[in-house]
Amino acid sequence: MTFVVIRPEHTSVTFKLNASGTEAAQTIIAEGSPHIINVDATPRFGGKDAYPSPLSYVLSSLLSCSQVTAQLVANDLGITLHSFEFNLKANLDTAVLFEGAAEGNPNFQNISIKARIDFKEKQKGDALYTSCSRAAASTSGVSGYVRRHKPGRIKHLF
Repeated sequence: MTFVVIRPEHTSVTFKLNASGTEAAQTIIAEGSPHIINVDATPRFGGKDAYPSPLSYVLSSLLSCSQVTAQLVANDLGITLHSFEFNLKANLDTAVLFEGAAEGNPNFQNISIKARIDFKEKQKGDALYTSCSRAAASTSGVSGYVRRHKPGRIKHLF
């Protein structure tokens, strides 16, 4: 049996970033965008903490992607989402980076995201719940699940 994957043309988006900096601080510009991202490490990582750290940006990107994914799913289902609240907690073992440990995991571990999503179309809540659960696991790169918290609200945990 042969499977053929049919993809619409032009499904890829290219991002181009340019960065310059000194010490642990950087200014990053996305080509074609008026936005500038200023980054600095915390003193623990050799910076002066003048701007959010790269690690904060990584985790905030995960939160932002979770919200955008929920909004896209809701749009497909015809659900109007009214508000979002997110809380994230993640652990980072610095033994490999700072203490020179031969073994360990220098990546974020135990990432937990709690999200509260308010919407009125409670009869469509199950469809939103199921679709967000699938989308969260496939778009975050983190194995996750979505659990029903209260009618009209989704509690989203990774």
